[in-house]
Amino acid sequence: MRVRPLVLLAAAVSPLAFGSPAFAQDAEPAADQGPTQIKYTFEGGVNAVAEENLYWNLADKFAPSAGFDSDTQWLEFYVKPGVEITHDASSDIQFYGGFSMVASATLGTDAFDQQNTSRVTIEEAYVGFRTGSVETGQFDLSAGAQELKLGTGMLISNGASNGFERGAVKLGPRKAWERTIIGRFRYQGLTATGFFIDPNELASNNTKTHSVGGDIRYDFDKTDFAGVSYVNVLQSGAPYPQAAPGGNGPPAFLDGGREGLNALSFYGMFHPAKGALPGFYVGLDGAYEWNDRVSLDAWGGRIKIGHAWNDKPWRPDLFYSYQTFSGDDPDTPELERFDPLNYEGSPASWATGSKAALVFINSNVQSHQLTLKTMPSPRDFLTLRAAHIRVNEQRSPIQFGQATRLEITDDLGAVIAGVTANHLADDFFIEYTRVLTPNAFLTGGFSISIPGKGIENAFGGDAPAWTGGFVNLVVNM
Repeated sequence: MRVRPLVLLAAAVSPLAFGSPAFAQDAEPAADQGPTQIKYTFEGGVNAVAEENLYWNLADKFAPSAGFDSDTQWLEFYVKPGVEITHDASSDIQFYGGFSMVASATLGTDAFDQQNTSRVTIEEAYVGFRTGSVETGQFDLSAGAQELKLGTGMLISNGASNGFERGAVKLGPRKAWERTIIGRFRYQGLTATGFFIDPNELASNNTKTHSVGGDIRYDFDKTDFAGVSYVNVLQSGAPYPQAAPGGNGPPAFLDGGREGLNALSFYGMFHPAKGALPGFYVGLDGAYEWNDRVSLDAWGGRIKIGHAWNDKPWRPDLFYSYQTFSGDDPDTPELERFDPLNYEGSPASWATGSKAALVFINSNVQSHQLTLKTMPSPRDFLTLRAAHIRVNEQRSPIQFGQATRLEITDDLGAVIAGVTANHLADDFFIEYTRVLTPNAFLTGGFSISIPGKGIENAFGGDAPAWTGGFVNLVVNM
């Protein structure tokens, strides 16, 4: 295949991935209207972005005639109006539903060489009912287009694709699955969930993936929890890349490789010394994947260790995380490549780095990440992030995963086939958010990605640092 370069590097960015206030509040509950409650909601955002030396100028090196501009600026925005309705049929039976739409657009040329794109799509359209109470046992069944996140979002979170023909690639306003059936049983701290999900994919890259599974979670209190999830992919046209024998040559692509995938994962967050060190916490995540149809055996996981000083000035929260995802071993005939499915890909969640997260999807990568969050005032939030990113398997594909385009140029094989040194990049990211009102948030950020030996070897010399910044305003009411 020969198409425009660097399209292979594109991945759906998780909702509000860059510059989003994670502390954004839900809309205020509606006033008492009797047995039927109606709540109108609105979200919106505008984001100005500038990038320099995109993808470390790999396009200029490998495909100089393609006309890809490694220095670009663009403006993106979205609006999302919605309504939520609940009806109390009796003291312990409630019916509910919701509907919302997203209109999004990009003006200018974005990081994936998409220019002046826009779409209006349905985001949520669901109905459901629940009976009982959490204290004595509650059953909840819903269906339609809605959100679903399992655990910390390692595999199942971002149910929709953003960017490309839909625009707003960095704001990423869409996150609801296109079709779902979700059943839940809650009893005090225990929640059991069963589901069917179909992601809201781009029309230009629809893999027709359908999955089922279950999740059991226990919340010990407001901060500590643990759970286990299982996912089975019933059908999918998503291809898998496989390293060439010995890593010599371009990878092969297994059409529909994802179909039949099984994934078993666990997650948890704990404060093991609440008496002596109340701010100390540990997070653990892990996943094992297998697929007998394509001889796949893969793994991934993360450990997170941190401490929050909520009684100190600026309320600092400092934590270290190490996350790693297996890559395909070029010296075996089997497939060891980890499939990240629909993970939550923001820097605050499961992104591998900040800028590099647009390239190195959570497969065949590992990273050491250090984050410092501070609150200079109740209305000001300052966050610093640093990430050291490495590859697990040399000469094995690294750009593949969530909504990635497998459209490559002949000249870019040196990158898609893998690298010859483990060090990929070092990312540094600073972000500041000002709470203008309880529903409006102004955020600015700057990031830099310094290429490592793996990228420089592919580049054939010293590759430039990739820099960029953004300023956005997000409203949530």
